[in-house]
Amino acid sequence: MSESGERSGSIELLVPLNIYLESGVHIGTHMCTKHMKKFVYKQKPEGPYVLDIRKIDERIRIAAKFIARYPQEAVLAVSARQYGYTPVRKFAEVTGGKAVTGRFIPGTLTNPWLKHYVEPDILIATDPRVDQQAILEASKIGIPVIAIASTDAKLSSVDLVIPGNNKGRKSLALIYWLLARQVLRERGVIPPDGDLPVSVDSFETKVTMRW
Repeated sequence: MSESGERSGSIELLVPLNIYLESGVHIGTHMCTKHMKKFVYKQKPEGPYVLDIRKIDERIRIAAKFIARYPQEAVLAVSARQYGYTPVRKFAEVTGGKAVTGRFIPGTLTNPWLKHYVEPDILIATDPRVDQQAILEASKIGIPVIAIASTDAKLSSVDLVIPGNNKGRKSLALIYWLLARQVLRERGVIPPDGDLPVSVDSFETKVTMRW
């Protein structure tokens, strides 16, 4: 078995293993909560925990199937983490959903008097830690929450976890690109083996160099 936790089997990964590895989607943190232990392959000596790529792949499939049950306009993806801004916006654009990036203003899901009030049927959070306000409000109004979670995550009020590196821009781009592609496959918008009309790179938050 490789470092990623890949095993031979009948289910082929959504993208080749090297694509997952190059994006760093499997790299966790130096901490691991009890909630995330089942998604961990191993811990490197003096290094971070390593997530099992098979389980990341499996959870993307499960999440996409679940998301596809809902009307596209009722799906809300959020990210208070900067590297999640572009992936979340592109995911919403490609799948017909809604996106909220940056600071999540209290009352966005619970106060209909606010001009930015939205009424989703399902929430996708980029990080349970920094998107806590959105998750709290989703819990209050009783809608399911899907969250991308690294090894240090606490999963209170999260209904479905996609394990993965939610701190890296390449990792978040790949996860949201795969999730978008799989949602459209599940909806029948593209064939079961169809691809998105946009590349993974278009989901990646670009870094502006300041001198």
